[in-house]
Amino acid sequence: MPEEDVIVVGSGMAGLTAATFTARADLSTRVISAGEPILRRNAHLENYPGFPAGVNPRLLLDMTRDQAERNGVAFRDGRVERVTETDDGFAVHTADGERVRARYVVAASWSDLSYLADLPIDMISRGSKEFVDVDEFGRTAVDGLYAAGRLARQYHQAVIAAGHGATVAVTLLDDDDSPFYHDWVAPEGYFTGRDRDVPPGCEEIDEDERRRREDAAREALAEYVADPHPDEPTMHPSVAEE
Repeated sequence: MPEEDVIVVGSGMAGLTAATFTARADLSTRVISAGEPILRRNAHLENYPGFPAGVNPRLLLDMTRDQAERNGVAFRDGRVERVTETDDGFAVHTADGERVRARYVVAASWSDLSYLADLPIDMISRGSKEFVDVDEFGRTAVDGLYAAGRLARQYHQAVIAAGHGATVAVTLLDDDDSPFYHDWVAPEGYFTGRDRDVPPGCEEIDEDERRRREDAAREALAEYVADPHPDEPTMHPSVAEE
């Protein structure tokens, strides 16, 4: 049975951001998802920081997924049917019969909660919706199981989902006692110039390396926005097709 440190269920902004942070902290991380993130239904995203005129939400999802892959996140298409506890974590069962062992699971799959039915967690009902009951950092009642984004009763905004995914991931790393301070690339000498060790999760780079990374980032962004995104918004399934 395959094994990962972290399984993230769901590939929206919360799941992708959580996966990026855990992978950058050297935890093997796999995202399993079926269907499409709800953000793909948005016609144009107007309130995500860093894009003064807005951004195509499908492009934002593609870029965020590519960022996760660049940092070592593995992806698998498939529907998660059950998550069960094991002696040392969890077994994640998919619809095609695969089981993947994981020390940690991050549920980020709004609005499907059915695969969590075997776990002793609390649910919160609001009208026709159900949410996972979590603490302020995304921990559930089961050690090692976290929930991120809308599934964890966060507001229905892409930036909030991304931020909560990061919060949950850093909480997971803190609970794991990983040598992780914060994800920060600092200029050369920022720590060592004050006779301090570079903290875990940080990196110092010299001016040549900074310019190289900046040039690579500009080139990548230019390539992403060179042409219109090929995909149109996905309509809500309740809207009847003519």
